[in-house]
Amino acid sequence: MAHLSPLSKETTPELAEDFAIFEQILGFVPNSLLTMQRKPAIVKGFGVLTKAVMAKDGEVDLGFKRLLAHFASRAAGCQYCEAHSLIAAKIHGIADEKVAAVWEYQTSDLYTDAERVALDYALAAGSVPNAVDEELMERMKKHWNENEIVEILGAICLYGFLNRWNDSMATDLEDAPKALGEDVLSQGGWTGGKHV
Repeated sequence: MAHLSPLSKETTPELAEDFAIFEQILGFVPNSLLTMQRKPAIVKGFGVLTKAVMAKDGEVDLGFKRLLAHFASRAAGCQYCEAHSLIAAKIHGIADEKVAAVWEYQTSDLYTDAERVALDYALAAGSVPNAVDEELMERMKKHWNENEIVEILGAICLYGFLNRWNDSMATDLEDAPKALGEDVLSQGGWTGGKHV
């Protein structure tokens, strides 16, 4: 059970446009933002950062950025964000088969070498203590240019904030991400934890 209950999205009318950003990303307004709206400026600031990190004109595929967020959330242990990021990955074009193979990314033919190293990077960057080292950066630079690496890390860091927020609040998981977690993520040990 959440430590603070989410408020109705109608509670703060001036956040309607900000909430619309996340309805486009996920198909609903997440409970994290409905809780966060107690301080509207935080929602607004997070929306600005989200639009910058997940810009449609970026060099890194939007769906893949959500997979990066999933792996960063896995490293951080936030089961809420693990499920949310996979829902967003599917909405932004990652095929069901690729989502279903997320636990086998190192061996699945559905993932490229460039994707594998970036997902390794997300796991390392999302870990505490941070596990990014020179060898991993050299592997990244073989597949990704500097602008792409900045975008990749931006997606990882965006979810770093959400990981801390949702695990600290024990945010309740909504139905759609919970169902995806039970269907796909449970195969790797995901239970929903404090979020169900």
